[in-house]
Amino acid sequence: MMLNSRLPSRFLNLSIAMILLPGIVGCSAFQQRDRMATFNNAYDRGNYQSAANAMALPPKKEGSGQNGRSGDGVLELLHLGEAYRLAGDYDAAISAFDRAESGMKYLDTQTVASSAMGKVVSVLVNESSRDYRALMSEAILVNTYKGLSFLAKGNSDFARIEFNRADDRTRRAVDYFAEDIRTQREAAQSGPANVASVRRNAESREFRAVLEDRYGDPAGWAVYADYIVPASTYLHGLYFLAAGNGQSDIDRAVSSFERVARMTPGNPTLATDAELAQSLAAGRLRREELPSMVWVLYENGLGPVLEEVRFDVPLIVTLRDRPSLIFATITLPRYKDRRAVPGNLIVSPGDGPSATTGTMARMGWVIRTEMQARFPGILTRAISAAVVKGVMQYQATEQLGAVGQIGSIIYTLATTQADLRSWQALPDHWEVARLERPADGNLTLEDSQQGLLGQIKVPDQPFTLIYVKRPTTASPATVMLLDLQGSNPGQYLVLPASSNQTSASL
Repeated sequence: MMLNSRLPSRFLNLSIAMILLPGIVGCSAFQQRDRMATFNNAYDRGNYQSAANAMALPPKKEGSGQNGRSGDGVLELLHLGEAYRLAGDYDAAISAFDRAESGMKYLDTQTVASSAMGKVVSVLVNESSRDYRALMSEAILVNTYKGLSFLAKGNSDFARIEFNRADDRTRRAVDYFAEDIRTQREAAQSGPANVASVRRNAESREFRAVLEDRYGDPAGWAVYADYIVPASTYLHGLYFLAAGNGQSDIDRAVSSFERVARMTPGNPTLATDAELAQSLAAGRLRREELPSMVWVLYENGLGPVLEEVRFDVPLIVTLRDRPSLIFATITLPRYKDRRAVPGNLIVSPGDGPSATTGTMARMGWVIRTEMQARFPGILTRAISAAVVKGVMQYQATEQLGAVGQIGSIIYTLATTQADLRSWQALPDHWEVARLERPADGNLTLEDSQQGLLGQIKVPDQPFTLIYVKRPTTASPATVMLLDLQGSNPGQYLVLPASSNQTSASL
């Protein structure tokens, strides 16, 4: 569609009708921000049941079909599932994550008609008007958290399925992003904005200069070489090292451990895990001959969240069949880091050397790796929206005079907003350590900055994962003792423990 001095009447009618939508969208966004504030207030303090209550969906959104589309409520379900998991309610967590994953599949396979309407609405209103489209890294972590939840329940078969799904999503990520870039290009060609105008503006020297000055250069972000969530790939390797059947499963462990070790070459635990898996695969060691081993995985801090970057740029549009210069407002989402819990975990047996966790992966790097791939599409839609709204202002002023000009300006200001939704229950980074299980199973868990957290009794089993999550210094550490072979249910602890807390089987 060419941008000329007269928009098609159906497009103008749609544009006028859309002026009514910002208030509705704004009200919904306000309600979501209020719920997120309530969730974060509880989550940051480790009050996970209260956090879950803040994200509970109304009955009409519980699922799909007559009660709502399967794409509804994905973001709420992600928060709900993680809050339930950290509260120790694994059945509820798995159920919420299952529904979230169903919503992700719906968004990936929506019909052409619904997809096209979603693009029109997001250009004319804003990105947050669309159903939440989860990041690939978020989908990978959903499968990983479900795998950990099934291990907590002592269900090795289902844990295997989820760790394999996480690994399969990781392997398909390259193809996914290539397809996403192609889809965004097609959307630009078929959308309301003229593709030549959008491309010309995106590639202009003036626009790129303003973009780099006000937003930054995505090419300079700290990212990983591959589309991967290292913690998910590591847990995939750890599960198949401990519970795999046959040579092919050990080979899977080798592949996963080697990938993560290459990405974090300075971490000694990752290097020794890769060497262990290689020795098992080569037959130099037998799993049955290994001593009982303990791994500690520490999810630390609060992961990055989105902020809005707003700036004015010169854009070239076609008015009355002539190129014309307008100044339009562009809004883009950009991730900013939050905070980590200072220090590391120190795990000490009664006699023998202690083990200190070392950084394995950073969530900010994971997300920015994906955002680099998604950014061209985000930028294209932002420019498309600015061009369309700029022309709408011109047309409204020409046809309706001062009233049209004022109305179109108000509409543009109200709808030019970046989509700042994200899964805010993710960590800042992951740390890992490994040691042999002491004969009596007793370990002391300490925070290198805050001191003693508590005592842990590791069950007498070949391979144990001590999973620790701590979002802030104000929250206690949630600790899960998981049998990596999935033969026994896990144990759930909160450290430092309250006066009436006892260890609970899951």
